[in-house]
Amino acid sequence: MKENDFQVAMPPLQPDRSVLVVAPPEDAPGHWAGAPSSVLSDGVIYLAYRLRRPVGEGRGYAIVVARSLDGERFETIYTLGREEVDTESLERPALVRTPEGTWRLYISCATYNTKHWRVEVLEADDPSRFDATRREVVLPGDPKTGVKDPVIVHHDGLWHLWASCHPLADAGEEDQMVTDYATSPDGLEWTWQGTALSGRSGCWDSRGARVTAVVRTGGTILATYDGRASAAENYEERTGLAAGAEFSTLTPVGTEPVAQSPYGGLRYLDILDLPGGGQRVYYELTRQDGAHELRTELR
Repeated sequence: MKENDFQVAMPPLQPDRSVLVVAPPEDAPGHWAGAPSSVLSDGVIYLAYRLRRPVGEGRGYAIVVARSLDGERFETIYTLGREEVDTESLERPALVRTPEGTWRLYISCATYNTKHWRVEVLEADDPSRFDATRREVVLPGDPKTGVKDPVIVHHDGLWHLWASCHPLADAGEEDQMVTDYATSPDGLEWTWQGTALSGRSGCWDSRGARVTAVVRTGGTILATYDGRASAAENYEERTGLAAGAEFSTLTPVGTEPVAQSPYGGLRYLDILDLPGGGQRVYYELTRQDGAHELRTELR
């Protein structure tokens, strides 16, 4: 797919016309509201997102689930604190409703005093009733790999997952990332199928590529992803576009990012297809003061 074709299917972002959904906990660097995951169910938009303080002050300290009728004004219905799930920090969640009506909240958890990450899942019959005491690890990672930030899609009776994977064997290299792809019959037991997307040497995404949203348009798989060129750009990734004929193989489109903040990153883009046509997107945007806020656009 050519870059122009992709932009027809997924129009360019316009952050200057976006709407604030959640402000950061404080107006200062290192304070973030973002990493969203959205679901449309029975006419209601549900949104899970992460709240974060600076390193040394709690990092990712909470996951919030909220609901809205208009996609902009949200009411909090559930909050998960990091102390409840034995983690040093929480990263991007994935909120999912199964075909049977069960709600799942996949959470990315940092293992204390390491660079390791794992993914756990909570289940409930309603997104306001998750119970942190009833959870299980679904992506444990291993001593050489940290796994987090899953994107999860159910299609044709099979579950598909893209997760950010980080190397742990070499100290100082843990910020590097590729996106690996997995499948599952039930969304709980996953089988890895290989790397779906990685950065390109010498390009803006050379240090890593993290898939943030996947949609189908005809016979083409379209994805957005976060990329960075250096370790210094960690936390300030920009958004790129990728495409493929299969879920398992995605190729970057174009040579430059398609969206960024004038003050740093635009990342964790999530795409919600609307029943009447069009899309609502959510993303985390860097502000002039260095804080990150959660914003939305209707396209």
